[in-house]
Amino acid sequence: MDAADRTNGVSKPVRAPKTAELIADHLRSSIVRGVLKEGDALPTEVELVKQFGVSRPTLREAFRILESESLIVVRRGSRGGVLVSAPEVSVAARDFGLLLQMSGTTLTDLYEARKVFEPAAAQMLARRATPEDVADLRAAADALATQVGQGTEGADFAEWSAAAFRFHDLIMERAGNNTLRLFAAVLREVVTRHMNRVMRRATDPAGILKQVKQTVRAFHRLVDLVEAGDAAGARDHWAAHMERAGRSLLWGDLARETVIDLYV
Repeated sequence: MDAADRTNGVSKPVRAPKTAELIADHLRSSIVRGVLKEGDALPTEVELVKQFGVSRPTLREAFRILESESLIVVRRGSRGGVLVSAPEVSVAARDFGLLLQMSGTTLTDLYEARKVFEPAAAQMLARRATPEDVADLRAAADALATQVGQGTEGADFAEWSAAAFRFHDLIMERAGNNTLRLFAAVLREVVTRHMNRVMRRATDPAGILKQVKQTVRAFHRLVDLVEAGDAAGARDHWAAHMERAGRSLLWGDLARETVIDLYV
């Protein structure tokens, strides 16, 4: 359609991109394709104004767009300049966390998603794991076992939670799929907050100890399956563990809470 987008029979004008957006698109393309690498300095403002045939305010607007995406760092002053940077996971995590909060996503919804992608990651891991991966997984499981072995007296349940989640992290990091790895990294803060909330609300230390001992056994079993290269077994075992663990992570009001409740 000419200059119009028809949706349900209604014509909507198509907004032409601003010149600053076009410049940002050009520079962004050079960065993501590796033509411009992290740490590289862009040409001076004078050179870029001449290259693009635009005013300084327009160029600076393009810089603001790229700066908001963490693709460049603008250094001002006598030793100023514009350097290419790499986007940080924390930026994506913040934005995605806000989306989860504003859309009213429940903790149950979030955990259902984890029950889909973590068993898949365990399956990939069993197919691709190196001896180093197996050793790191076993060390993470042993670290949690050591903490649990000391009993609940004086125990720091937040440390137990962190140790358990480190094992989950390793599954996602070593599965060999970059999309899953980044997705898990983006969700890390939200999931960590949820697990810490569960631990703070728990009133039965003996019950926690029993559950975490079951978790340690599940961790060690997964390591054995990964080491044996049993992809289907690893997937099914981890799916069963996630289902069982969900019942202890989403009890009572927690099942109905939303992600935003973790931040207030």
